[in-house]
Amino acid sequence: MLFPTLDFALFFLAVFGISWEMRTRPEARKVFLLAASYFFYSYWDWRFAALLAGSSLINYTAGRLIGLSGTQRERKFLLGIAVTLNLAILGFFKYYGFFLDSLAHVLAQAGLERDLPFLEIILPVGISFFTFQGISYVTDVYRRQIKAVDSPLDVFLYISFFPQLVAGPIVRAADFLPQLKAEPRLDRSLVSLGILLILVGLFKKMVIANYLASELVDQVFFDPSAFAGPDLALAVYAYAVQIYCDFSGYSDIAIGVAALLGYRFRWNFNQPYRAASLKEFWRRWHISLSEWLRDYLYKPLGGSRGGSFATTRNLFLTMVLGGIWHGAAWTFVIWGLIHGTSLAVERLVMSFKTAPAPSAAVAAGGYGSGTIVSLDEPEESWWFSRTLGVLVTFHIVCLAWIFFRAESLDVALAYIKGLTNWSAPGEFTQPFLVALVAASLAAHFLPGAMVMSAAKALEPVGPIGLGFLLGFGILLIKAVAPEGTAPFIYFQF
Repeated sequence: MLFPTLDFALFFLAVFGISWEMRTRPEARKVFLLAASYFFYSYWDWRFAALLAGSSLINYTAGRLIGLSGTQRERKFLLGIAVTLNLAILGFFKYYGFFLDSLAHVLAQAGLERDLPFLEIILPVGISFFTFQGISYVTDVYRRQIKAVDSPLDVFLYISFFPQLVAGPIVRAADFLPQLKAEPRLDRSLVSLGILLILVGLFKKMVIANYLASELVDQVFFDPSAFAGPDLALAVYAYAVQIYCDFSGYSDIAIGVAALLGYRFRWNFNQPYRAASLKEFWRRWHISLSEWLRDYLYKPLGGSRGGSFATTRNLFLTMVLGGIWHGAAWTFVIWGLIHGTSLAVERLVMSFKTAPAPSAAVAAGGYGSGTIVSLDEPEESWWFSRTLGVLVTFHIVCLAWIFFRAESLDVALAYIKGLTNWSAPGEFTQPFLVALVAASLAAHFLPGAMVMSAAKALEPVGPIGLGFLLGFGILLIKAVAPEGTAPFIYFQF
């Protein structure tokens, strides 16, 4: 069930109305939302509802046992079992075929061909996201950052809550579970923010992302050898915009839908293409995954402890494993290698600098730029350094996007080779497409608080006015969007 469809609109209208009628009965409301979430997930394939329930049961049971354990050794042992079971489920569905394909290739190269047990395995939608939420829950219980939840209903709803179930954002138990204990309230701030985010997300996905995909990106990436450098360059910039609008659009809708049900999710994107370093980029892109990798992979590997070599190694391994998480293909491995290597080199370069510019955090929208410069460096020089940093960072990210988007390693290499051929004019370098890409990238440099300010301005509008705004906005987006409803890119992960 896709967000920008009539089916989801009817589903959500029913859930919205019934859930708020049940607001004075919190336990019954949670049961209803759990049933609605399983219906939402079963809409793709009802057989995977059992997998979702099994994953939830594993993590609920593990959390309870860890919470009741008296010794650190027992707690660590139980955590190890829980994480292993989670990763075993994820690994079987996501990497079984890739592993056997790679093994078959190695055996063939060695002249040891064997009949291997290949299976036709369907990848369950959203398995990575609900698995990561389960791992974060049991790990946080083990670390005593949260208490184990007594009610299985709360854990099951936390893992399966439908707005973020299939493509994130990855929600922390410490952020969501306390909200289940409080009486739900739908105030004007949540309503105005939710409606605005839904409209912004639909526009990003249905108009910008779908136009760029259908009119440019899909055609060029299908056979890059048929196009010259101008088209290839425009298409990779367009894909950078497409994947951002596609994924951040989904996150916006998910956060907006949750807000209309009375729950607050954290932001998942913060104008990533204005980043002046890879470090800053990962503080702005898919924030929930970046923080998950930091807290549950990078830090357990040792983090920044143990010296420069160990830190560089941990950064590198984290990004490579992050690439493998995205998919069972060598293109994703190389995507992770590019980011891991670039982060390591960037850290080495930055170690020679002295201190951050006083205005760096402001220029980066409050997140910190990650660019280190001398305190006595002139402001003009600092702006030049930051502009250069933005350009270099963006093009490293775009290079990695080529491998991320390409269907195979051969296609990615052909794409890069074609970028050197500028002997022919571009077929797709039309004013509309160029302007759409340029405007979408320029939007990253608008004030970061625009959405919150606009939502604040909408608060005085009554429910009838907000309902009209939502309905009119959806009709307008539908009128200007291209035909068809393309699935969200991150559904495959």
